[in-house]
Amino acid sequence: MWWKLFFLLLYFFMLFILARFFEAIVWYETGIFATQLVDPVTLSFKKLKTILECRGLGYSGLAEKRDVRELVENSGELMQGELYSALKNEKEQVGSDSSTTFNGEMHFYELVEDTKDGIWLVQVIAQDRNPLLSTANWGKMVQKVSQFGIRTGTFNCSSDSRYCHKRGWMKSTLIMSVPQTNASKGKVMLKEYNGRRIETEHIFKWMTAHVASRIKTIRFSEQLMDDWYQMEKQPVKMFLFARLLQPPAFFSALSIKFTGRIEFIFVDVRNWDNTTCLDEIGVQQMPSYILKTPEGIYRYGNSTGEFISLHAMDAFLRSVQPEVNDLFILSLVMVNLMAWMDLFITQGATIKRFVVLISTLGTYNSLLIISWLPILGFLQLPYLDNFYEYSLKLLRYADTTTIASWVRADWTFYSSHPALFLSTYLAHGLLIDYFEKKRRCSNEDQNANNLEWLSSLWDWYTSYLVHPIASFQNFESDWDDDPNFLLERLAFPDLWLRPLVPIDYIKNLPTWKFRVVQSEGHNRVDHDNQQKTMTNPNGGSSGDQEVYHCSSEVLHDNNDGCSAASKAEESWSGGEEQDTDWSHWPCGMLHCTECVVCLENFETDCLVMGLPCGHVFHQQCIVVWLAGGRHCCPVCRWPSYKKRPTRQHATEQLEPE
Repeated sequence: MWWKLFFLLLYFFMLFILARFFEAIVWYETGIFATQLVDPVTLSFKKLKTILECRGLGYSGLAEKRDVRELVENSGELMQGELYSALKNEKEQVGSDSSTTFNGEMHFYELVEDTKDGIWLVQVIAQDRNPLLSTANWGKMVQKVSQFGIRTGTFNCSSDSRYCHKRGWMKSTLIMSVPQTNASKGKVMLKEYNGRRIETEHIFKWMTAHVASRIKTIRFSEQLMDDWYQMEKQPVKMFLFARLLQPPAFFSALSIKFTGRIEFIFVDVRNWDNTTCLDEIGVQQMPSYILKTPEGIYRYGNSTGEFISLHAMDAFLRSVQPEVNDLFILSLVMVNLMAWMDLFITQGATIKRFVVLISTLGTYNSLLIISWLPILGFLQLPYLDNFYEYSLKLLRYADTTTIASWVRADWTFYSSHPALFLSTYLAHGLLIDYFEKKRRCSNEDQNANNLEWLSSLWDWYTSYLVHPIASFQNFESDWDDDPNFLLERLAFPDLWLRPLVPIDYIKNLPTWKFRVVQSEGHNRVDHDNQQKTMTNPNGGSSGDQEVYHCSSEVLHDNNDGCSAASKAEESWSGGEEQDTDWSHWPCGMLHCTECVVCLENFETDCLVMGLPCGHVFHQQCIVVWLAGGRHCCPVCRWPSYKKRPTRQHATEQLEPE
């Protein structure tokens, strides 16, 4: 995870350097920077109208270029970056239509009336009537208002005539939805257009007038001084000092987006003769966008990327006064960019890369959501209000620096050029993949193809599903991979309630014949001084038997087990003489002459079987015991499929029962 974070930070640093490189190229070719001011006199009448449309100022009735130029100058300084963005957005908006079609009352209520922090413009088409705006004019209206975050829609009364009668929409009209109060998530009010003229400019002027009425307007210097030094609950305020009749539409739209977080105030200085109060509060030029915080004032427009536009100021205000949703989205983007690094860090087959990527995406996003739940709970506690305020204070200090303005400008640039962002991310990932291959050149698995990796993945999955425990034991398994075996296991309802252990390990347990010889009136155990035979649990023929020598592989790592076993002096039966010969007993097996399952003594030439713990039983008795699902020793309960750790002594002496 730390390597992914390092690679992601390295990628962001590369983007920062690349943006500075692009600025240097533009300066070398044209001799201008994005922050360089543009003289409106040098612009054509069409470009001046484009700037006014992007800022949200109406120019109907201004026939001369001089009047349009003065309106541009009164609304704010024009930079090269803003001019480039305005012309680019004008080309991209041609032919775009993002209008919503409502299908009934509930759909209208959910999107329009229940939206507390947005503006809607809805064209209502009365039943059996023509729309107020034609299709062409409505498309122009949609393009004009959508750049300010105003959503549009069409409600046809033929789909829900009862709701139209309830609302009194008996004729085709336009409805605008605007939040009624300045409180966050407050009520909304519906305004109906009653004008006679249906040109887009007049309708837009009607909309901006209603939206601007929500902004507090100051027209006298005494009122400004009272408001400037007044301590209110809202510590962050955005002032616009300008010689305009009403604020631009982008400024009014931002006041709705930041309802409850930032208070927007418009100061009309057209009729001010005394500007002493402006000098006192630090306003030196007109127009000025001033952000007033408890830490001081900040003049917007002096740093890189601070254009007089909706998107630029929105990015600035979100960084200065973010909400929890902004931080969550930022963390979500960061986490997913880190997770996608696994596609390049992982080496091997292509399918393996995507499987690891999907797993990482699911894990990281789940952990992110789980981590945010307690954070949201802590933020609701009243004891953390001071911590929240101090965090915002530090954030405002950091976001009003020059480096922060560069970061915001780069964010705006790359978000408007997603192809460049994705291509640089892909190039960065390919570089990581190249260096990872060089670093892991000795890894043999990295050249595996997709089929081989899928086969190994399926083997591992079926082994884990069907043999969850047997995969940890060291016995060699002869289990045949029958595809029907998995289906049979899945038929059991308690598949996930208890572990499934295959019984194929039983055939690998040591099995031999128990032999008894008479010596001096006592039974002495002998297993053929030359060799002892190993048979399978089913009692196979001599051809299926194999020679088992005491010097060969044993169940324990102690090489002295064979010699130690010959020195055992006691047995379970307790009644045998101590001179019994156990020299050829399998290494690590405890000496006994009785089966504790059936409580009968071993007879001559009977088959006996030993478990990894060292206890010995009748072969038939212990097979029935194990096949019944009790995969443990009847005496010590040690798992019958698991190798026991090496004991300090090869044999374990047990007292007679």
